[in-house]
Amino acid sequence: MKKRRLAIITVLGILMLLLSGCGFPGLNSSSDDTIRIAAINTTEQQILASIDQQMIEHYTDLKVTVISNLGSSNVTLEAMKNGDADMSAARYDGTDLTTILGKTSSGDPAKDSATVKKAFQKKYHFTYLPTYGFADTYAWMVTQKTAQKYNLNTVSDMKNNASQLSVGLDQTWMKRSGDGYPAFQKKYGFAFGKALPMQIGLVYDAVSAGKMDAVLGYSTDGRISSYNLKILKDDQHFFPPYYAYPVATNKVLKEHPELIKVLSKLSGKISVSTMQKLNYKADDELQEPSVVARNFLKAHNYFEGGSN
Repeated sequence: MKKRRLAIITVLGILMLLLSGCGFPGLNSSSDDTIRIAAINTTEQQILASIDQQMIEHYTDLKVTVISNLGSSNVTLEAMKNGDADMSAARYDGTDLTTILGKTSSGDPAKDSATVKKAFQKKYHFTYLPTYGFADTYAWMVTQKTAQKYNLNTVSDMKNNASQLSVGLDQTWMKRSGDGYPAFQKKYGFAFGKALPMQIGLVYDAVSAGKMDAVLGYSTDGRISSYNLKILKDDQHFFPPYYAYPVATNKVLKEHPELIKVLSKLSGKISVSTMQKLNYKADDELQEPSVVARNFLKAHNYFEGGSN
């Protein structure tokens, strides 16, 4: 969908700026009372960025600028490292563990999360603020018809027919280390007959329309329920939990310590089912992410009784 697509030219320009050591035009010189939030090109992050923005503007006198539609968590990390962004709308501890830090999951979510938080403090001087509450993990999914045809309940169940299956994969996942396709093949002991890289926003439509037998999507996507897709159990525990956190630079938290109190009000307030519903409103009902965020916050009185 339009909101989830990335403008290739824009991203290439951003990457060139980052690689050349330059910043985002007009953002690296923002005033001291403006907080710059980086968000990747998914509906989920656009919604979370708007939630953070509206919470900050509701509770403080600060202004907020959202840097939208960045191509990956690597790009948002570089934006923060280069001083072009003050925080990320969401970073996922499992992703940072495997792709940024290059480590393998210990199998203990609490331990993995602690490893990431400590490393980000030491290496980048970034703080993982309290989690929103949900884990958005990768998930293999099929239609109910395909599940019945091949008797699929777990990921391992695909092994017997893997050579016959056409699957759609997140294009950023195809070659990435740690928890990407190469490691998946090694862990599960099979490869698919046809594996096509796709933009993550298109995989749900593809499998629902029968163009793919199975796809790798996000567990919080609202289209899972709207298309009545079946999520296959990750029986080999390949994917670590990807709990979502707002992450800020220590510099901006030192300058504006009130951000900690404000964003901590969201701690544990967004469950997997809640995030699915919010994503559904944007992707299926075509509400703007900022509108979805505003309605959510108003319905909860901006979490006035949240954590302090």
